[in-house]
Amino acid sequence: MISVFVREHGGRTRVVDAVRPEWVEPASDTTVWVDLAAPTPEEGRVLSEVFHFHPLSVEDALSALQYPKIEPYPGYLYAVLHGMDVGTEQRFATRDIDFFLGAQFLVTVHPGVSRSIGKVGTFCTRDSRVLGEGPGMLFYRIVDTMVDNYRPEVDKLSERLDELEEEVFEKPNTQLARRILNFKKDISSLRQIVLPQRDVTGRLARREFTLITEQLAYGFRDIHDHLVRLSDEAMFFQDRITSILDAHLSAVSNQLNQVMKVLTIIATLFMPLTVFTGMYGMNVPLPHLPGGEGAQFWWILGIMFAMSATMLAYFRRRRWI
Repeated sequence: MISVFVREHGGRTRVVDAVRPEWVEPASDTTVWVDLAAPTPEEGRVLSEVFHFHPLSVEDALSALQYPKIEPYPGYLYAVLHGMDVGTEQRFATRDIDFFLGAQFLVTVHPGVSRSIGKVGTFCTRDSRVLGEGPGMLFYRIVDTMVDNYRPEVDKLSERLDELEEEVFEKPNTQLARRILNFKKDISSLRQIVLPQRDVTGRLARREFTLITEQLAYGFRDIHDHLVRLSDEAMFFQDRITSILDAHLSAVSNQLNQVMKVLTIIATLFMPLTVFTGMYGMNVPLPHLPGGEGAQFWWILGIMFAMSATMLAYFRRRRWI
């Protein structure tokens, strides 16, 4: 789906069906925002046929997934940033948004629904000053909204991490191990996205590009600070989940050792008893214990109990049990 927001000089913001080529001319005083949500091949042609973007940037924008980056091209900036995904079965997932920033235009390309794009688009239709501030400020508003959406998800990760720390020694099992591994994947995804995104906003904050004004640089500096904190938290989460996994494996190992300890004691106790009963089960004459035939069974049973008690007392004295 393609959405076109246009604001002519001194006018209000309008939503139109198509982009006029004269709106993207360098001498134009019109500000245009084109949003492509899950574009079809026909809708994607606007990138090359109307805006005449470089084929490599168009190919990246229409591809399935790109990691955060920023690249300058003649007349525009091409940037890829990630926002929080919605409607996914995964607990933590992001979706890339491609930006084409020019002096008179901003083009956004993203697969499916974007909360940040939708929120800023609503502001544009309600207040014409949003688009009147220029495409650079519009770009900043979208990125700022994207980064703000990270905070609730990171707080959820922190709560999940606290729950895992409480459960790791209470009930070490396969299900808990699977949860720890899934959480570890979420943390890896967070770091994989936040770290390069931090570098992108850092370049924008340092005004490496002429399209970024001093006022925009201050705004991107604030966004960069937020991403630095998020990257620090991601590294801290990584250390914590590694410690939790080690503690869980240690708890499982201790649990297994206790089971093996009990089984070993049982096997050790029965080894001499097996030898004793096997010896008296042979078809050869053996010396009888005191008493008649009826007393032999009770003598053997008593000896077996005495042997077991002696072995248990020895194990306890050596603190093996």
